[in-house]
Amino acid sequence: MNKDLAANRTGTWDTITAIWSQIGNTAGVIAVCIVVSSLLLWRTHDLRLALVAPIAIAMQGLIFLIAARVVDRDRPQVDKLDASPPTASYPSGHTGASTGLYVAFALLALGIERPWLRWTTVVLCLAMPLLVAFARLYRGMHHVTDVGAGFLNGSICALLAYAWYRHCKSRRTSRR
Repeated sequence: MNKDLAANRTGTWDTITAIWSQIGNTAGVIAVCIVVSSLLLWRTHDLRLALVAPIAIAMQGLIFLIAARVVDRDRPQVDKLDASPPTASYPSGHTGASTGLYVAFALLALGIERPWLRWTTVVLCLAMPLLVAFARLYRGMHHVTDVGAGFLNGSICALLAYAWYRHCKSRRTSRR
């Protein structure tokens, strides 16, 4: 797949995927997390709710670092459109971080009362990691299994963080 994508690159797709790849980089994920989590805290005054996404990306980051160190897989043998980070190819950190962040937001969005806003938010949040994953493949930075592992890592971490929030919320409700 990597060679097919590299063989069919165009200037337009190079530009589009550069933007999508940046959405999943560490600085982008942290910036979006801080802004959205701060807005959630400001609007809801619920610290635990605001901590769901930061917890998800922190967990996925830790798992990513351990897995990359243990597996130490080389990046695909194609021309790369990005500078290679010092970490290994497996798993995709960009995909894992964006999945952890945006799946956490999608889960939180399930609580939005207006159906059109809820489902629009969920669909947009779930699309973001897919765009990042495609960009990382297109730009020659990862194998398919790298982005698959990133999806799995980010999704599980988002689900765990959300489950923690729901558990805390149900304990508060049962004490009343």
